[in-house]
Amino acid sequence: MRTLPASAITNGTAPRRDDVLLDAQDMRIYYTTTAGEAKVVDGVNLAIRRDEIFGLAGESGCGKSTLVEGLLRLIKPPGYLKSGRALFYPAARNGAEEEPADVLAIDDAHMRRLRWRHIAYVPQGAMNALNPVMRRGDQVVDAILAHSTIQRREAIDRMLSQLRLVGLPPHVANQYPHELSGGMKQRVTIASSVSLSPDILLADEPTTALDVNIQQIILQELKAIREQLGLTIVYVSHDMAVHAELADRMGIMYAGEVMEVSSTLDIFKRPLHPYTQGLIKSIPRLGGPRQRLEGIPGLAPSPLRWPPGCKFHPRCPFAMEVCKHQAPRLREVERGRQVACHLYDAELMASPGAQPSANARQ
Repeated sequence: MRTLPASAITNGTAPRRDDVLLDAQDMRIYYTTTAGEAKVVDGVNLAIRRDEIFGLAGESGCGKSTLVEGLLRLIKPPGYLKSGRALFYPAARNGAEEEPADVLAIDDAHMRRLRWRHIAYVPQGAMNALNPVMRRGDQVVDAILAHSTIQRREAIDRMLSQLRLVGLPPHVANQYPHELSGGMKQRVTIASSVSLSPDILLADEPTTALDVNIQQIILQELKAIREQLGLTIVYVSHDMAVHAELADRMGIMYAGEVMEVSSTLDIFKRPLHPYTQGLIKSIPRLGGPRQRLEGIPGLAPSPLRWPPGCKFHPRCPFAMEVCKHQAPRLREVERGRQVACHLYDAELMASPGAQPSANARQ
């Protein structure tokens, strides 16, 4: 895990509400198993804004990757969409406005038109999915031609332009995957994904298994891509230090739900949810006095048997009786800040019997 430089935190602000690009509402993705239904994504509400880098964080197994795959309609049996909507508002192309679409409900042909052209994806282990018997340039050009109406000569020019965008020389187009390093293969994958200038790039752990120096290069290139192409990036990672450096806003997931959404600066400077506080305290820091790292006690629950009430209450140092029986809803508690925690429900906390810890709001 990367250590966190104190100066690295991105100062993102919450964009206007009319800038929503992708709005997930009550998304639930379950898997049928012999032991019962695994509720991997269990009621996610999340709005992604235009022209931002949004970091999706949380422990392994919290549902981050499944959520992204669900937004792309890539869930395979025994997984299935239980309920929910995901409204996508595509940008106008060539002066023509496009109608909003519920990507969870449209037909397959419509979804194929949106993929790559409007919604691009870098999956986990993407660099291992490259065709071993195709030159890199040919595979990128084929993808461009499959999702657009441009001619081959223009597709080749675009492919070379995208390679330059991610810092790769033109001769890489003539090489096979086995001739490239892991970092180069990952950059080719990213170049291919953004070759049609999509509205949004969903990047699922794109720097996994790469050394820290290559991670840094790819993060800088993602920032450059965002600036030059004007696209939105959803970056999925359990590494909070990466989010601190890259993301404008963040969503914190736990047990299939979004627990907190805020600017990255606020997440790191003043986390609200006890789970977010635990994640921040577990990050090793450079400089300053030496401090013992604090982990989050206990283990994440199984999606086969979520705890009743707030799913975090068995591990929460501030849990109250109500947390054991009533699930908190994600609510806006400050401008641009949402949290799913009873500690920030003013009406509940004013009622008799509510006993928050004195340290709950630190």
